[in-house]
Amino acid sequence: MKVSLLLPTLNEIEGMKLIMPRVKKEWVDEIVVIDGGSWDGTVEYAEAQGYRVVRQKSRGITRAYQEALPHLKGDVVIAFSPDNNSVPEIIPDLVAKMKEGYDMVIVSRYLEGALSEDDDAVTAFGNWMFTKMINILFGGSYTDSLVMFRAWRVEIERELPTRFPRAGIEPYLAIRCAKRKLKVAEIPGDEPPRVGSARKMNPLLNGLDILRLIATELFRRD
Repeated sequence: MKVSLLLPTLNEIEGMKLIMPRVKKEWVDEIVVIDGGSWDGTVEYAEAQGYRVVRQKSRGITRAYQEALPHLKGDVVIAFSPDNNSVPEIIPDLVAKMKEGYDMVIVSRYLEGALSEDDDAVTAFGNWMFTKMINILFGGSYTDSLVMFRAWRVEIERELPTRFPRAGIEPYLAIRCAKRKLKVAEIPGDEPPRVGSARKMNPLLNGLDILRLIATELFRRD
C-alpha cells in the first residue's frame, strides 16, 4: 500500500515551519503540496524541504483536490492541514488502520478522548447537524463528517465534484462511502487551534453548499 500525504496550502508558511519538521518522511511514500497561489514563501519552503509542489490553476479547496489527484503516486491519500489543525503524530495510526482493509479512516474530533480547540459554536453545531443528516439520510455512522484529516483509497472516488465547491470533499466522501456500504472507521484525534493565516472557510456559504450537496446526493442513484 503506497500512501500520499497531501497538503492543500494558501499562505501557510507559519504553520508549515511549525508543523512539518514533526512529519517523518518515512511515514508515507510521498509528500505533495497543492498550492492555491501563496505569496508568503509557502511554496519556496515546501520545495526546499524536498516536497513535490503542484501549483493549482483553478480556485478553491475542492478543485485543489481534483487537480492534485492525477499527480499522486499513492493508492491511499491522507489529507493533512499544515496550519496546526492536524496532529502529525497521528499519521502512522491512520496508515496502520488503512492497512486493516478500510476504504476510509477519519480522524474524528468528537470521539471520546478527542477535543477540538478550533471549533466555535457555529462550526461545532454545523458539523453536528450535517453529520446527523448524513447518518440519517445515507446510513452512515460518523461522529465527524467534515474534518479534513482523513485517509481514503483513491479508487473509491477519482472524479471529485466541483458543482458545490465550498462544500468540500469531506461530506462528499462521507456520503459516497455510506451509500456504497464501504468499510469506514474513525480514530480519535485532537484539533489544535490553527496558526498563521485566518480561517478561509465561510460557515454560511459552506453550509449552503453542503446542503445542496446532500440534496443532490439524496436523489442520485449511483
